[in-house]
Amino acid sequence: MKRLAIVVAVILLAGCSSTPEKVAGQVISCNSLVSTQASNSINLDCLDGGTGASVNTLKGPMIINVWGSWCGPCKEEIPILRSFYKKAEGKVALVGVDVEEASIKDGQDFVENNGITWPNLFDSAGSSRSYFGMGVPVTWFIASDGSVAYKHVGVLKNEIELITLTSKYLGVKL
Repeated sequence: MKRLAIVVAVILLAGCSSTPEKVAGQVISCNSLVSTQASNSINLDCLDGGTGASVNTLKGPMIINVWGSWCGPCKEEIPILRSFYKKAEGKVALVGVDVEEASIKDGQDFVENNGITWPNLFDSAGSSRSYFGMGVPVTWFIASDGSVAYKHVGVLKNEIELITLTSKYLGVKL
């Protein structure tokens, strides 16, 4: 009898679980990104197909998240970035850089299917590899003078970690 009660309880609890709510994303223009041209500029296109920016001349406070649609860990940290972006908008810019894609469409679909609503650059030729290095996800913290304040390699564990790193390296309190 106890077994039956346990089985029924497990079934009822499992039935109450819900699937995560799907959040629609939007491929955003990169017009808000201000960069300068320099002799060593690494120019990337925008994921929307429009004009991008010179990634190594962007100024902060800014967080640059390097990702690929084929990267499982990159997808894991998107909810953290989405929540952070709502709190940080107007205080810290958030920019994605889509790398190593088979096509621009793969990146655009990833943005739309994962609730991303901030600008994303697209590195079609692998030209940012010399700046960012290999491997994703990587999250860069860019100071107001354009210098790299910190580079976080690997998956962000939670939003508190991201907020703490933002405060520590960019001096922005959320």
